[in-house]
Amino acid sequence: MRQRVPEALPDLRLVEEIRGRLATAGERPTADRVAAALRAGGHVHGDRTVLAVVDALHRETVGAGPLERLLRTEGVTDVLVNGPAEVYVDRGAGLERTDVVFADDDAVRRLAQRLAAAAGRRLDDASPFVDVRLPDGTRLHAVLSPLARPGTALSLRVPARRAYSLDELAERGAFGAEVRGVLTAVVRSRVAFLVTGGTGTGKTTLLAAMLGEVPGDERVVVVEDASELRPAHPHLVALEARPANVEGAGAVVLRDLVRQALRMRPDRLVVGEVRGPEVVDLLGALNTGHEGGCGTLHANSPRDVPARIEALAMAAGMPRAAVHSQLGAALDVVVHVARDPSGRRRVAEVAMVGDGGDGIVGCETALAVSSQGRVVRGPGADRLDTVLQRAAGGDPT
Repeated sequence: MRQRVPEALPDLRLVEEIRGRLATAGERPTADRVAAALRAGGHVHGDRTVLAVVDALHRETVGAGPLERLLRTEGVTDVLVNGPAEVYVDRGAGLERTDVVFADDDAVRRLAQRLAAAAGRRLDDASPFVDVRLPDGTRLHAVLSPLARPGTALSLRVPARRAYSLDELAERGAFGAEVRGVLTAVVRSRVAFLVTGGTGTGKTTLLAAMLGEVPGDERVVVVEDASELRPAHPHLVALEARPANVEGAGAVVLRDLVRQALRMRPDRLVVGEVRGPEVVDLLGALNTGHEGGCGTLHANSPRDVPARIEALAMAAGMPRAAVHSQLGAALDVVVHVARDPSGRRRVAEVAMVGDGGDGIVGCETALAVSSQGRVVRGPGADRLDTVLQRAAGGDPT
């Protein structure tokens, strides 16, 4: 049975009553005023209750309110709110329901609006959803009810507190020694690669660990929609996209930043997550001498990668034949990660990108990794060996 995350709160109806009394009187929630409001309502409580109510009211106006402690809990990567009565966390072993509850949906709505406002965004009935990065780096996505059921929905992605090395990920069971060697060779040989997988599979964590293998005398320029990549590298420059402000102006999109990054003399160009028209500029960059470029991409399997990139590039106006021509010349390796039912994130496959003979690019399995860590060489294994040896200046035979 999964462990529940405890939360000590005073009676929510009592907190709501005192909050209303103080708001009506225009008073701040100090201990004296809370105690007076309790007496005015006919409640007899000790100092412990008074302080608990003060704390609960302060949390409504500071940080992430009742969610603050969850966001600060070691190992928590996501906090999910489904209305006032359902709050979940993910600590790497699947979703766990917590004991945190809100008084009502209005309380969730107020928190969402306050967090959005802190990031300079509007959230109300006219603009009922938002996707922003908070000042501390946490990524917030919120949808107000009644669009969301059973109430206002919040998704908070906690930024990595530190970067893991490949050795640390290996110790956690993400891959074995053979795959660890391949990942290092992919980085050191400067071939272009993508880390793929579904949501929450650890793509960003693995990419950051691989970037930690980049030699320290190389300049790494990272472009992201929301800052998540924090590799342990001494020469890192990060560019982050910016949404439009409340007036609808001032937006800076990822595609603009990719173009700027190319003018910053990058030894490695990294696109944190390829999911829009920036794929056109990335493919162009990888075909014009920018070796070792990389990024992440949402995909269910390596075989879905060409179709996914095709869809993104064609939506940006690039012809299909040109997409596959550029893709076949630009990208070499796909590292696919998966998440087991137990919650363990692991490398599931390494695949090679190549022309299938009809001008359409496909992916061919080089290494398939079972959930027990057994590595099976696939039809693309010899090509993987050749590419890595050639890129490293070794004997391709």
